[in-house]
Amino acid sequence: MLSRFVPKSEQKRIIEEIRKGTVDIVIGTHRLVSKDVKFKDLGLLIIDEEQHFGVATKEKLREEFPTVDTLTLTATPIPRTLQFSMMGARDLSIISTPPKNRQPIETIVHEFDQELIRQAIARELARGGQVFFLHNRIDTIEQIFDMLKRLFPKARIRIAHAQLPGRELEQIMMDFIEKEIDILVCTTIVESGLDISNVNTILINRADTLGLADLYQLRGRVGRSDRKAYCYLLTPPASTLTPEALQRLATIEEFTELGSGFNVALRDLDIRGAGNLLGAEQSGFIYELGFDLYQKILEEAVAELKSTEFQNIFKEAEAQKSKPNKPTEITFFFNALIPDYYVESASERFALYERLSKATSEDALAQLSAELQDRFGKLPEECEHLLLVARLRIVATALMISRIEIMEKKCVFTFPEGEDKSFYEGKIFGAVLEAVSTGALSHYAPVFKNEKRLKLEISFPKSYKDSPKQAVETVLSILEKFQPEAQALSEA
Repeated sequence: MLSRFVPKSEQKRIIEEIRKGTVDIVIGTHRLVSKDVKFKDLGLLIIDEEQHFGVATKEKLREEFPTVDTLTLTATPIPRTLQFSMMGARDLSIISTPPKNRQPIETIVHEFDQELIRQAIARELARGGQVFFLHNRIDTIEQIFDMLKRLFPKARIRIAHAQLPGRELEQIMMDFIEKEIDILVCTTIVESGLDISNVNTILINRADTLGLADLYQLRGRVGRSDRKAYCYLLTPPASTLTPEALQRLATIEEFTELGSGFNVALRDLDIRGAGNLLGAEQSGFIYELGFDLYQKILEEAVAELKSTEFQNIFKEAEAQKSKPNKPTEITFFFNALIPDYYVESASERFALYERLSKATSEDALAQLSAELQDRFGKLPEECEHLLLVARLRIVATALMISRIEIMEKKCVFTFPEGEDKSFYEGKIFGAVLEAVSTGALSHYAPVFKNEKRLKLEISFPKSYKDSPKQAVETVLSILEKFQPEAQALSEA
């Protein structure tokens, strides 16, 4: 074991054995990534409580040993890690079954109130239990200690925080485990690693300043037995809190079921954003690209790497060879979006855009349209346009069309590169040629243009400047003529 609690002489001996490779397994804190710790041949890296470690720390050993197998464990993965898993760059396994006889923890969000504090602690002490009172400010923690001493003069109260000497802190925690302390006033130092079955009430002061993962982990310090547990999140008046803080508190209050850490982490991803997957930021939105486009680029890049450079590692590489068609790019002259006056929450709009981009059938679009109207009311014009464009993308993608440009007076279809035999030797291109040569598109004055890629330019019978919906419907009707099945049906 290697940590700051190990004597210096012992640390030196362990580090030397790690360097020589005579130690098979070493368990430690951040001390393991110090400059003086050198591994001879690291084969497996397990990171427990992953949410406590920064990107630089987690990647240090992986950079030194690129082929090391890595397992990260956490009840609440940070947004960046969760995003890696959800886009397929890392495998994800979820354990959602709680230990036997555990009960959900009752979670109460309330303004700081001494009477509430007195009642909550008195109830726990009356049934022989112990209490965590978390105040994450060392400079004012004595004030909380004095307040609790006034409220409970006979109770045994101690303070624990990271600035205490190692031996003293260890002794305080041992006394608490041995039930020689009734109330422990502490910082987030108790956030993980503690399993004390007799502690079933925790009060968290200024809960609005803590992250969602922190709150979930801290709440998990109680309810470690079959006894009913309580978590009080104490805040200033709600009117003074930021929207993000209110979202975090609402989430932790909503997900009280055991094993709901994954749901909490998903909501955290919504609130904070996915972070910088190529850098050290662990949260944050990608404003410049837009979340939907960013997600698509990542998914395509990961799929390509799995089927080329890393195909020996990923067994699903064979499946990648028959991957679905690349989505058609569509540009248009009108507004197609979910307006912020229709769906006010930015994170909710991101979620809806993502669902829209992943819809692969007209049934899925119809369900999404019905849900939007049910939740937010009648669809605004921009939203109708967006759903129409999504429908157009589904149809065009199935026909392997690379790009569609919709302008006020014309539309241009761009076909795949010339080397794409699956398109040019297949039924779809034959149907395109037949539609043009037989005059089925004569109303639109079709013109083939062979630039870098083959294009088909279609002229609209009138300007659609004031009727975008009609423009998209016209393009859809043209695409129907490109479908071999539709062509065969009309001939029959």
